[in-house]
Amino acid sequence: MIKELKVSAIENGTVIDHIPSASLFHVIKILNLDTTSNMVLFGTNLESKKYGTKGIIKVSNKFFKPQEVNKISLVAPNATLIEIKKFQVVSKKVVQVPDEIVKIVKCFNPNCVTNHEDVPTRFTMLSKEDVRLKCHYCEKITDKKNMVIK
Repeated sequence: MIKELKVSAIENGTVIDHIPSASLFHVIKILNLDTTSNMVLFGTNLESKKYGTKGIIKVSNKFFKPQEVNKISLVAPNATLIEIKKFQVVSKKVVQVPDEIVKIVKCFNPNCVTNHEDVPTRFTMLSKEDVRLKCHYCEKITDKKNMVIK
């Protein structure tokens, strides 16, 4: 017997699909979905033919800004964003990891100017596959394991 979970459609909002299961709660946290008043539905460790398992988030009445999409791309570079209006899909796109990351990630170097003065952080993407960033100011390399998203 095949069991299937059915979740009702949202009228307006965004679905974030193909999130690595291990990253689902990180995505919820960096987008502040844990404190929103919008309806948020999520599932983790769901079957995926392409990825083995995946996570999914549905957020009613929320459309993500480019800066928020960039945050998603750092944690879930293969995630798909599906925008829904009046129960219809109006756009569907895979997030794109940007070449430059501005004001999103904190530099892990305690001596970096961005940690002492009101200077926005700025990183160049060195590797999109395993997410490695180079600070514009101190040139230290930040990788996925020591990355702190603001």
